[in-house]
Amino acid sequence: MENQVLTPHVYWAQRHRELYLRVELSDVQNPAISITENVLHFKAQGHGAKGDNVYEFHLEFLDLVKPELVYKLTQRQVNITVQKKVSQWWERLTKQEKRPLFLAPDFDRWLDESDAEMELRAKEEERLNKLRIESQGSPETLASLKKGYLFMYNLVQFLGFSWIFVNMTVRFLILGKGKCKISRLSFYDTFHTVADMMYFCQMLAVVEAINAAIGVTKSPVIPSLFQLLGRNFILFIIFGTMEEMQNKAVVFFVFYIWSTAEILRYPFYMLSCIDMDWKVLTWLRYTMWIPLYPLGCLAEAVSVIQSIPIFNETGRFSFTLPYPVKIKVRFSFFLQIYLIILFLGKY
Repeated sequence: MENQVLTPHVYWAQRHRELYLRVELSDVQNPAISITENVLHFKAQGHGAKGDNVYEFHLEFLDLVKPELVYKLTQRQVNITVQKKVSQWWERLTKQEKRPLFLAPDFDRWLDESDAEMELRAKEEERLNKLRIESQGSPETLASLKKGYLFMYNLVQFLGFSWIFVNMTVRFLILGKGKCKISRLSFYDTFHTVADMMYFCQMLAVVEAINAAIGVTKSPVIPSLFQLLGRNFILFIIFGTMEEMQNKAVVFFVFYIWSTAEILRYPFYMLSCIDMDWKVLTWLRYTMWIPLYPLGCLAEAVSVIQSIPIFNETGRFSFTLPYPVKIKVRFSFFLQIYLIILFLGKY
């Protein structure tokens, strides 16, 4: 008489893409598990409902599956995962309508079709979110890009103002010695020597106001904007449009004070981008600012005061109100208002 084939208890559950089988067999030895077409074959030595014996079963699936499986042995059971060939919901596990006696639903992992669809959508959303984050860059990557961008901006500005400062210092030390006429060149030829670089640096400073406005930096927007507009007004309107102002000594003092302040400020910001604190530089940045700020304000005010008679004489930017008023409005009137705003704003 042939020995009776012993079958273990098997519990199953499914998702749209996968089948899960849990074989209640402990202390499994020598498992032989394979898939042929759409049939799963299982045979192993283990401890089941009939004690220590060889247990086996085969399942003919309702539809086709992929010819590879993944299984994991634990002390109490064997977990098998089978991939469906087509992602869809099966109405039952086996091709035969009558469920085998050893097979039962795995209620620990059981989901109905609607729940499985929700789980599938959640996984798909998670995958799309992951792809979106990867395409946009992770927060760490964005922070690194932000630091790199700010570091390079401050480096360029530091190099530009350093060139202005060194150029003016060398010219003053060399041309400041000797005959009086040569000495005067170090003051009166400043604009024609360094104006192009100063134009570049001050136009690039627009980026600082933009960074503050869009939140790239924590600088307050209004003070950044006032400083930008104030300096550019002096540079482009007072000095840039009036050749008579370009040869005055006040240009030297305005440019020298600006560049001195910036060659301390921009390296401080550069080190802040890489989380470094050089105490000497920090002390210089916040100490030298105390005299340089009012001196810069004074030099800018002197340049405005010296330009008033020139604008009155040339009539540049002055205009006459239309009929019937016909009053001539001189640009010097706005310069006087600017002087008040200058001192109030700096204060």
